[in-house]
Amino acid sequence: MHPIERLRYVARSGAVEHRDLVREAAAALAGLGDDDAAGLVLSCKRLVERQPTSGPLWWLCARLLGAADARAEAWRCADEVDGDPTSRHLADSLPEDATVTVLGWPELASEALFRRGDVAVLVVDAQGEAASFTRRLEGADVDAVDVAESGTGAAVAASDVVVLEASAMGPDALLAPAGSRAAAAVAHHAEIPVWVVAGVGRVLPGGLWEVLVNHLDHDDPWDAG
Repeated sequence: MHPIERLRYVARSGAVEHRDLVREAAAALAGLGDDDAAGLVLSCKRLVERQPTSGPLWWLCARLLGAADARAEAWRCADEVDGDPTSRHLADSLPEDATVTVLGWPELASEALFRRGDVAVLVVDAQGEAASFTRRLEGADVDAVDVAESGTGAAVAASDVVVLEASAMGPDALLAPAGSRAAAAVAHHAEIPVWVVAGVGRVLPGGLWEVLVNHLDHDDPWDAG
């Protein structure tokens, strides 16, 4: 596939894991070569405009635009995301026989939950993904319950830990699935720990975080997580 066509595909992708977005974007941007600086800038701009909530894409573009060898840097970034140890660390850190509440189908946290056969998972519906994720967990012999969004408070109150996954994170805020703020508030009131999972490329420096926030659609503040 031609690099430009690949970039269009990545930019228009819908619900795709951040790891896959970075891998495809890295391959496409590396294919542009190091001689087309203007094309690289324009391509990065289009990618983040189409996928503004993907911290790893912002991270990838920032790394490439600041690199002396953009092609080599693209592959380094892809390798770093592929080798992200976050899921393994989470799996090792969860308490034994814990009841864990998550929202939707979290990319990194899900891998940790599949590794652990001793936890029970309460999956709060977010973006219509809870039912399918619950089935996958049950298929892997993990105890899981699909919880309607209206049951967020009850699920959190019945948990040992709440795990929220950030698609991007700045110095003082983060982007997470809708309902995350409510879940965190209930957990705080009930003195239940809240863990935020933010893998490679998702924790952004202040300046880049501000640019990301400025690209978000703020028309409906009630949709904020």
